[in-house]
Amino acid sequence: MEKFIKHPITLDRKKTALLIIDVQERIYQAVRKHKNLIKNIIKLVSGAKILNIPIFYTEQYPKGLGNTIELIKSELDSEAIQKLTFSCAGAGDLFLQLRQKKIEQVIVCGIEAHVCVQQTVLDLLANDFQVNLPVNAVSSRFKVDYDTAVKRMAQHNAEITTVEIILFELLQICKTDEFRKISSLIK
Repeated sequence: MEKFIKHPITLDRKKTALLIIDVQERIYQAVRKHKNLIKNIIKLVSGAKILNIPIFYTEQYPKGLGNTIELIKSELDSEAIQKLTFSCAGAGDLFLQLRQKKIEQVIVCGIEAHVCVQQTVLDLLANDFQVNLPVNAVSSRFKVDYDTAVKRMAQHNAEITTVEIILFELLQICKTDEFRKISSLIK
């Protein structure tokens, strides 16, 4: 029987992490389609928990922007990584933690697409991580900034995708309890 190879960009839950960037009280309502953004990030969080994928989340200058919104924070078991830099490369030892956990693929979501998300994505790529960017789980205040940032990240080899694509790619097979749980998330 001939053996077929999976494409190397296919997400593998054993080497994937979810990174939620700066979905904070004083800014999230200002971004476009913020209700859908939150719904989709919660789907990613729920899916990551079902599939035992590590979740990291950051807060940009929480003294000024507040903490992560309660809808998301209540779903998470860890503490936020606080930062003053736009890129999460400056968020403590986050990149080192990813390496120590043998993470090679990072799903990046959050706000704003053209500032903290974009700078983090570019730095992750520069440090040899594969980045998967679900376009329905990132946002900016203005469409032109969002569109330009997504285009720029794609030009630098970020995998442009969606929440549903990511969840089913990580799942890989049907007829399991995980499949039933993930399917109920996306309905």
